[in-house]
Amino acid sequence: MILDEIAVPIVAAPLAGGPSTPQLAAAVSEAGGFGFVAAGYLTAEILGDRLAQTRALTSAPFGVNLFVPGPAAPPGQAAAYAAALAGDARDAGASLGAPRSDDDDWAAKVGLLTAAPVPVVSFTFGCPDRDVIGALHAAGSEVWVTVTRPAEAAHAVGAGADVLVVQGAEAGGHRASFRDDPADDLADGIGLLSLLQLVRARVAVPLVASGGIVTGAGVAAVLAAGAAAAQLGTAFLRCPEAGTSDVHRRALAGAAPTAMTRAFTGRIARGIRNKFLDDHSAGAPAAYPDVHHLTAPLRQAGRAAGNPDVVNLWAGQAYELGRELPAGQLVRALADEARAAIAAAGDRLAARP
Repeated sequence: MILDEIAVPIVAAPLAGGPSTPQLAAAVSEAGGFGFVAAGYLTAEILGDRLAQTRALTSAPFGVNLFVPGPAAPPGQAAAYAAALAGDARDAGASLGAPRSDDDDWAAKVGLLTAAPVPVVSFTFGCPDRDVIGALHAAGSEVWVTVTRPAEAAHAVGAGADVLVVQGAEAGGHRASFRDDPADDLADGIGLLSLLQLVRARVAVPLVASGGIVTGAGVAAVLAAGAAAAQLGTAFLRCPEAGTSDVHRRALAGAAPTAMTRAFTGRIARGIRNKFLDDHSAGAPAAYPDVHHLTAPLRQAGRAAGNPDVVNLWAGQAYELGRELPAGQLVRALADEARAAIAAAGDRLAARP
């Protein structure tokens, strides 16, 4: 089990969509943690190139994260939403993309990872079927599945998952739920500490805790609650190795509130509030990845122009505690802080009669 082999129980979240780089994954793994290369939004060919780059940078183990394809969105929803975005696109001097559904090159990526395996393959947006999990096991990979509810945890373990990544509602970026139910309230979701306890009561596999963890004290807290490791995403966004855009980096240095939204991609995600999020969250359909493709040119134009009002500024609830440090240095600092926090908690318990 990889979690028994790494020196530091800190996992860098995959961070698909730009921030994920071979340099970031390698730096975290080199520091004794566990780095991930995000495969989301990439073709299998580009993923293969990134795996080769990561292998050239480190001999330490790392993982790859895949998006599990879901059912196609009802036709016409994203096209109707496009009419509401026309003014934003015009103001930004950008066009909107063509909404479309796809499977994120699923079969080719699974084929790549069975032919050239990595130590861990993790999944977001669902649980692959037993055949896929069996093929990855046969290739020598562990399978981690991200869950947001106890029922998802039980399903994933029943399908053969080796480890569960337990994602609390505090997490930045997309909620990893197996289904993005349009009936769900955008504010609904189980917080990490509650979810860890609920999942621990249902399954016996190792758990990796994710959501709102930015400091060593946060790492210590989830370890004390029964997690085998802490997964941090937002905490690594300001590292120089991350591919985070300049406009996103500037927003992460502030303290504006976060909110849940489907406005940018058609799937529930947490980001720093801006004009686009506030204007369009109420009307955005649950239509992923159609809405993602629709808004992609607008978001790209916003990043190029440094306009934070049309960019998805993904961030967890505790993002303002993040630091601008090299990834390896950050891993070591978090580990030192976690040890100190655990020792202090032990001292407080020992001091009681």
